[in-house]
Amino acid sequence: MTGPGLSILRGVRRALGNLAARVYLTACALLLGWALLAASGESMAAVIPLFATIPTSLVLLLVLPEGTTMFLLSIALGALINAVVIGWCVRTLRRGSHPGTAS
Repeated sequence: MTGPGLSILRGVRRALGNLAARVYLTACALLLGWALLAASGESMAAVIPLFATIPTSLVLLLVLPEGTTMFLLSIALGALINAVVIGWCVRTLRRGSHPGTAS
């Protein structure tokens, strides 16, 4: 029972299994936590995690409806998508140094 959905999930799991992707996700989570704790009425602390997850979070911010929950969702999804891209890039670069491997 291997379909396209399972292969996509397997690729995401491989990409997020990379140390660089995990460090990025941890940094984004810490920045978001700090921003939520430091945010007051006029604070611009929420901009920092948004900048950490550019460009994906900005695209999601434009697509999703307005609201605090959607803002947080765009940051979380942006961090996750960027981490997958980082993991994929690291994996591809490592595979490039060993062109004989097929995995």
